[in-house]
Amino acid sequence: MSDLPFGFSNRDDDDRKRGDEPSGAGASGAGASGAGANDPFGFGGAGAGGFDPAQLGQMLTSLGQMLSGMGQPGSAQSGPVNYDVAKRLARQQLGANVTPVSESTVKAVADAAHLAELWLDGATTLPAGATRTAAWTANDWIEETLPTWKRLCDPVAEQISGMWTAQLPEEAREFAGPMVGMLGQMGGLAFGSQLGQALGQLAKEVLTSTDIGLPLGPTGTAALLPAAISEFSAGLEQPESEILVFLAAREAAHQRLFAHVPWLRQQVLGAVEDYARGIKMDFSALELAAQNIDPMSLTDPSKLEEILSQGAFEPQTTPEQKQALERLETLLALIEGWVQVVATEAIGDRLPGAGALAETLIRRRATGGPAEQTFATLVGLELRPRKLREAAALWRRLTADAGIDARDAIWAHPDLLPDSNDLDSPAGFIDSVIGGGVDAFDDPLAQLAETEAREKAEREAAKGDGESGPNLGKDTDAS
Repeated sequence: MSDLPFGFSNRDDDDRKRGDEPSGAGASGAGASGAGANDPFGFGGAGAGGFDPAQLGQMLTSLGQMLSGMGQPGSAQSGPVNYDVAKRLARQQLGANVTPVSESTVKAVADAAHLAELWLDGATTLPAGATRTAAWTANDWIEETLPTWKRLCDPVAEQISGMWTAQLPEEAREFAGPMVGMLGQMGGLAFGSQLGQALGQLAKEVLTSTDIGLPLGPTGTAALLPAAISEFSAGLEQPESEILVFLAAREAAHQRLFAHVPWLRQQVLGAVEDYARGIKMDFSALELAAQNIDPMSLTDPSKLEEILSQGAFEPQTTPEQKQALERLETLLALIEGWVQVVATEAIGDRLPGAGALAETLIRRRATGGPAEQTFATLVGLELRPRKLREAAALWRRLTADAGIDARDAIWAHPDLLPDSNDLDSPAGFIDSVIGGGVDAFDDPLAQLAETEAREKAEREAAKGDGESGPNLGKDTDAS
């Protein structure tokens, strides 16, 4: 999990390299530590100055031989990622004998979810959001979450592959012709391979369908993974039955939020898509990479892998990406913080070890656990909610000072949510809620509509004043 495929690197490393190294040299000198060893888009050495058709032809021939050696899975590929390969590799990592969930465990999960929903009714104004409760195996998790992973991974894969094709010299594109499509298929296989390895590892460790803060499962399905929960519980002092109820409460709280805040799912997933659209690549490193490529060495797959690990095609962090990432981190922190406060309020003193469990999960996320590392590997994003504690503190203070109704009503519209600065200094945001009176948030959508109507009226009035000036001028001239 430590290797980052597709050329992604840590954002801090990216900033440091741009500040300390010249363009091109920094990318090529990153080595395997700065880019994934299986970057599928490192085939562009011939795109630099001094294009040699023979060199490109030998390269494409070698890639064709490698592709044919991979078997049939890629033949039915449609889209930038081969998800058939991803699913197959993920299941292979789990092994052939994944133990089905027993009937007694299914009942225990259902009972825990039912109890959690009863407790949550007194802790939030949002009603139950799950229409069904499921006990998943790791294989079930892969199957049920793959549609969402497609939405998350496709924009990144399309952006990177599109940039690589766009940067080929015109004569190279003409010479390659339909063989460029073969490179896309090769890239789809590579993306699918990395995705399968990552999902196979993650499927062994996730505890619920919302464990990484994203709505990965089907809408309305609250899912827990009993096998992973048993393993997680083994190192803790609390009984597994209490841990099951605690996790069920968190899962149910997530489901209530995503079910009854209709814009939230799109906002979270859209932030990932915005990040993908901001990806840029520094192709100035291509020239240096091309100088070191021996076309004959491309017949050796190990040599090709060595070339691809040089980091010459590493995406560069852009201001647009940083803005999208900040929005995503803030939103994830607000979601996780709200869930933490609501679940803690719902559980109360019913589970003596709830506080310790909550702290364990916070540390699991804050230290860059397996979920965060996996997502960084897949799409180049770190899903670590860096201000989780600040967000939880804000929701907790807001609950105490303004009440549950006012707190939950803030989710009615994204414009009402606190921003990153509010998490650092929540007093002003809380005062705005309390100072305006709790009633101001009883119907935030109506409040927003009233504001928009007032602003529209002001614009129309200003427009009318502007038009009256010239008319008066004409009358004066005529007189």
